[in-house]
Amino acid sequence: MASIASVVVSVRLFAGLRERAGTDRLEVELPDGARVADLLAAMAGTPVGAIRPRECVVAVNREYADVDEPVNAGDEVALVPPVSGGSGPVRHVRITGEKLDIAALADAVRDPRAGAVVLFEGVTREVPELDYEAYAEMAQARIGQIAAEEAERHGLTAVAIEHRTGTVPLSEPSVIVAASAPHRGEAFAGARALIDRLKAEAPIWKVEVTESGRERIPGTLPLT
Repeated sequence: MASIASVVVSVRLFAGLRERAGTDRLEVELPDGARVADLLAAMAGTPVGAIRPRECVVAVNREYADVDEPVNAGDEVALVPPVSGGSGPVRHVRITGEKLDIAALADAVRDPRAGAVVLFEGVTREVPELDYEAYAEMAQARIGQIAAEEAERHGLTAVAIEHRTGTVPLSEPSVIVAASAPHRGEAFAGARALIDRLKAEAPIWKVEVTESGRERIPGTLPLT
């Protein structure tokens, strides 16, 4: 009897799934021609265990994928749990472990065509620190896509966004969104849309760190 062909896929894990498995990456064997649904079913036999409904979505090659998406050897695959929320108008997008500089982002979006610059800082509040984890490569690409779409939708002149990873102490910014536009209405609306979508779609997670311990902040699954 001929053996059934199979492929081995490397799967990246983040946030609670990483903690549950005790590792940030697993090698999973799948039948040749497998799809995302097969990958999710196969997780039951790994340290992650069975995947509950709406516990995560799958990203294949840094794009959110539905259950029928093929999974092939060599694909970059990740399980994305619920997230805690240059040229052209997108001047700068970065995921970084360094402190954020609001003045630098403001300068990045200044333009002779812009009569308004809006800056949003999301800062740590009420707890000594927050600890951020990101699927950095995908988060940066996704934020860049969001920035381009909202710049076009709101008529923004320029956009710059940075999100910090690692430990962010009380009152320091974890995310800065800068948007410029010819008029204040477009700048305010565009900045609001940018931060709302970033929080909902970018694969970034946070943990509150207090004297009593660490508490992971629940989120929502991004749309596929």
